[in-house]
Amino acid sequence: MLLGKKRKLGRKIEEITVGEKLTLTEKIEDKDLLLYLGLTNDSNPLYIQHDYASQTPFKKPIVPSAMLTGIITSAISKYLPGPGSQILKQTIEFPKPVYHYATIQFLFEVSEVHPKSHVVTIEVQATNEEDETVIKGTLEVCPPHKLEKMNGHALENF
Repeated sequence: MLLGKKRKLGRKIEEITVGEKLTLTEKIEDKDLLLYLGLTNDSNPLYIQHDYASQTPFKKPIVPSAMLTGIITSAISKYLPGPGSQILKQTIEFPKPVYHYATIQFLFEVSEVHPKSHVVTIEVQATNEEDETVIKGTLEVCPPHKLEKMNGHALENF
């Protein structure tokens, strides 16, 4: 557990500007798919059965959209704005399927900063190896809040 360790927080709202970008590349591997499917207890044949998927318009197994959404939320939590941030709203489309072993390039861009409501709007787009858009969306994110110093010793054991 991380109770005793202080984590560095992400960037505060006043440190974020419109036009900032973040790019990430993710390769979808079997181990990642199996871990996700095992943790969620998702046994959709479209995700894992080649014989079933071959009879669908997709022609082969695809990556669950919720798993791809997880990559997006992880990027928000880790990088932009970073630790301590929270997604308040998301609208995400999946215009093309993502297949197993795909390499996906994600582009995040800050499109709006609202200091009064403490919200940052981030656009996300992801493309596959053929440069086809496979994900597009908009996220409203609450960046980490500035914390006040605590002068007591009551929480030192945690």
